Amino acid sequence: MRLIMIDDDDDSGAVAKALELQGHEVDRKRRGADLLLKHRGYDAVLLDLCLPDMDGLLVVRKLREVSSVPVVILAARTDERTIVLGLRNGADDYVAKPARIEELTARLEAVTRRADHRQPTPSALIVSGDVRVDLAARQVEVAGQMVPLTRLEFELLRVLIQRPGVAVSRQQLMDRVWGDAFLGVSRTLYVHMAALRAKLNRPGLITNVRGYGYRWVPDPYTAKAGPNMLRAG
Repeated sequence: MRLIMIDDDDDSGAVAKALELQGHEVDRKRRGADLLLKHRGYDAVLLDLCLPDMDGLLVVRKLREVSSVPVVILAARTDERTIVLGLRNGADDYVAKPARIEELTARLEAVTRRADHRQPTPSALIVSGDVRVDLAARQVEVAGQMVPLTRLEFELLRVLIQRPGVAVSRQQLMDRVWGDAFLGVSRTLYVHMAALRAKLNRPGLITNVRGYGYRWVPDPYTAKAGPNMLRAG
C-alpha cells in the first residue's frame, strides 16, 4: 500500500517506520498544502489535524473537492466534536494517537477495500447520442466521423463523459487533467474546453454551471436545466 502521511510531529517517524516494516510505502510530509498539491497516486492518506500551515479539517474539505482517496485522521484530539467533524468533512476513519500499529493497519486496509468497492468499472465504449467515445483506443466519433482531439481535450472529455449529468468543478478538472487544482484555474482550461466544444460541434452537450464548472448532458434535447444550468456556450 502506498501511503502519504501528513504530520509535523517528530514521533510520526516511528509510525511511518512501523508501517514500512509491514511492507507499506510511506511518504512523509509536514504541511496540508503538500497533500493538496501531491495527493495523486496514493492508496490512502494519514492526516494529523494540527499542521503548521492550516487546520487538518480544512485540508480534508479541500481534498474532497478534487479526490476520493481514502483518508484516515491520526490525531491526538479525541473529543467527540472533533471526531464527528472529521468524519463529516470527508474523512473515512479516525484513529487516536498514540496509534496501535496493528489496528491502524487494519483500518487502512478497511478504508481502501471500501474505496475499491465504490469505484465503478468504466465502460470502454461510451455512446451519447451520435457521439461515440472509445476510452481504451482514445478515439472519438461524431455522426460516424472520426474527430481528432489533443491529449488534453480527450482527458477533459473523459472526465465529463464518465460522470454524465454530474456537475464537475473547474478545480476537479484542473486536478484530474493537469494534476494540480491548487495553482489556480488558468485561462488554459477555458481555451481547451472551447476547442473541445468546437470539435464536437454539439451545442448543449457540455453545459456551463455558472460559478462552478461544467456538466456533460447525455441528451441535451430532452434534459431540463436545473439550478445554475444557464447556458451551453
